[in-house]
Amino acid sequence: QVRLVESGGGLVQAGGSLRLSCATSGRFYSKTVMGWFRQAPGKERDFVAAISWSGDSTYYTDSAKGRFTISRDNAKNTVYLQMTSLKPEDTAVYYCALGNQEGCSGYACYQGPRSYDFWGPGTQVTVSS
Repeated sequence: QVRLVESGGGLVQAGGSLRLSCATSGRFYSKTVMGWFRQAPGKERDFVAAISWSGDSTYYTDSAKGRFTISRDNAKNTVYLQMTSLKPEDTAVYYCALGNQEGCSGYACYQGPRSYDFWGPGTQVTVSS
């Protein structure tokens, strides 16, 4: 059984930083893509960032570029999202997701929720102004 658990969310002032972690366990694909998505109240779940198995390829939504950094430690089965210069509009529940690296390449694949088969329960990030 695959399990993803996010941590590191919380309340932070605008301009502050948070580091989200997503620990994975269980049996899954030999090579995985990992993504972060977020959902604000009343809005759809949106792509934030994604990373390939090797870590060589990373993708970000425009609002995250230059402020967020995604990374992974395959030895620890963990993916991270370092968020800096946080803004009130970053307030959302953040979800990590796991998909199969096989057959997935390019931004169109990495940013699509359907590319991911397993999801964590989410962690709340609240940025106060």
